[in-house]
Amino acid sequence: MFRMSTLLCASLLNKIHEQIDRTDHLLSMLPEERLYWTPTTGDGWSTAKLLGHLLECLAGFCAVLVAVNPERLAHFSELRAMPVNHACMIAEAVDRIALYREHIDEGFALLRDEDLARIIPTVFVKSGEPVLTLLLGNLEHLINHKHQLFIYLKVMGVAVGTRDLYCFRAGS
Repeated sequence: MFRMSTLLCASLLNKIHEQIDRTDHLLSMLPEERLYWTPTTGDGWSTAKLLGHLLECLAGFCAVLVAVNPERLAHFSELRAMPVNHACMIAEAVDRIALYREHIDEGFALLRDEDLARIIPTVFVKSGEPVLTLLLGNLEHLINHKHQLFIYLKVMGVAVGTRDLYCFRAGS
């Protein structure tokens, strides 16, 4: 049972874990030979570039968490040296997703529900935004690009369905 001061944080972290788990699952379905596949419509990214962008989605959570606890999470700076938004191999994506998940867990272990209301200045909003808004924005970013991977797989002919995309609760 979570203490009341971390109940909301724990709930949010569980949703982030679900999205990471579903992303990992979709990655496990990606045929290695389709890594450089690109959609025929528009100027879409290759699958490899999408994998690199998924890493940026996860790095965004770490950036918010270090802004909340800069002293205790100063070692997160090591993540900034790692490439994101690059053509990424499947094995690298899997390993890096696990690394980001560990850092996200570490950051959330320090986060309390009252921290969610704190205003943090950002590159986009100098006057700042609530931590909750920033974390939800990063969750939305991850979900959108996870769905993009799902669509890529579907268009490639990989047999994916709703249960590959969402985490269903018991009784669903």
